[in-house]
Amino acid sequence: MAENGIPDEYLDGYARILAAVAPTGRRLTRDELLARREMGERAAEAGFGLRALVGAHLAAARAHWPVTASPGARDGGGSGGGSTDSVLAAIEQAVDAFAEGYERAQRLAVRQEVAARREFIDDLLYGRSDLGRLAERAERFGLRLSYEHAVAVAEGAVPYDEEDAVPRAVEQALIGRFGDRSVLLTTKTGRLVCIAPGDQAEVLAHFAKQAFGATDGGRVAIGRPRPGVGGVVQSYEEALNVLDLAERLDLDDPVLHAADLLVYPVLTRDRQAMTELVLSALGPLEAARGGALPLIETLTVYFDAGCVAAEAARRLSLSVRALTYRLERIHKLTGADPTDPVHRYTLQTAVIGARLMDWPAKSI
Repeated sequence: MAENGIPDEYLDGYARILAAVAPTGRRLTRDELLARREMGERAAEAGFGLRALVGAHLAAARAHWPVTASPGARDGGGSGGGSTDSVLAAIEQAVDAFAEGYERAQRLAVRQEVAARREFIDDLLYGRSDLGRLAERAERFGLRLSYEHAVAVAEGAVPYDEEDAVPRAVEQALIGRFGDRSVLLTTKTGRLVCIAPGDQAEVLAHFAKQAFGATDGGRVAIGRPRPGVGGVVQSYEEALNVLDLAERLDLDDPVLHAADLLVYPVLTRDRQAMTELVLSALGPLEAARGGALPLIETLTVYFDAGCVAAEAARRLSLSVRALTYRLERIHKLTGADPTDPVHRYTLQTAVIGARLMDWPAKSI
C-alpha cells in the first residue's frame, strides 16, 4: 500500500520508468504514456481522489529516486547522460499522462450519469418503464415514489436546458434555502420542472418565486400532490394543462395552482355540449359589424372586472356609455342580458368555452 492509502497497483511500472529514464535522459515512450493513462482511468473508476494519487506518485519518486541521477547533477549539453532534470521531466510526463486518463474517466462518468438521469426523468414524466424498477431508480436521485409528490413547471420567454444559467441559479436557491429535501430539479421541453414531496408546499412556493424572477416574469404552474409513481406523471400533466389553459385564457397570475382551476377541465370535459353552448349563446354575435370577437372581448373584460361597468370601461379604454351600448348590442343579438344575473352565468360560461376553444378564430 502506497502513501495516502493508494494501492501499489496504481503505481505499477512507475519506478521502472524512472530507472530507465535516468541513465539516458530519454522521454517516455508511447506505450509507457498509454499505460499511465490507463492506470489513471482505473484509479478514477475505483473512486480514489486525484490529489492523493498525485501525492502517492511524488512519494514513490522520492522512494525510488534513481542513483544514477544524483541531486547535484545537471544536464550537460551533448553529454547524452541522465540527470535530476531528466528524472523530474519523466515524473512530469508520467503524472500528466496519469491525470489525463483520470480526467478522461471522470468526464465519461459524468456523461454517463447525465444520460442516466435524463433517461430516468423521461421515464418518470412520461410514465414509461416498469413501475417497480422506476421506484428503485428514483431513490438514486433522492425521490421516494411511495410518497405523495407534486410537480411545478415554469416557462419563460426562451427554452432552457439543464446546463443553462437559469436552472442552475434556481437550483442553488432551493438548495441554499432547504438543503437536501428529496427535491429533483430538471428541465423538460425547454421548461423548468421541480418535483417535491407533496407535504412540502413551501418548497414549490419558493421554486415558483425563484423561477418567476430568474425567467424575467415567466409563468409557473403547480400540479396537485398525487401518490405513487403514477402520481408524478399526473401532477406533471396537470401543471402542463394549467400552462396551456393560462395561455388560452390569457390569465395574468404568475403562479397558478391546478387545484384552483378545476372548474375549467370540468367545463371542457364534454366538448360537444360546450360547443353547442358556445354556438347557441354567442353564435348570433357573428352578425355584428366587425364580427363576434370584439363583443366577446367586451364580455371577457366585463366579467373579469366583476361586472362593474366603470372598471370594465377603463380596462377597455372606453367611456361607460360606449360600454353600455356594447352590452345592449349583445343583449339584442343574443337575447341574453349580461347585466342580468339570470343570464350572466350562461354568457360567462359560453365566453370561457369560446376562449378555451379559440372561437371564433377557429371553427368548432
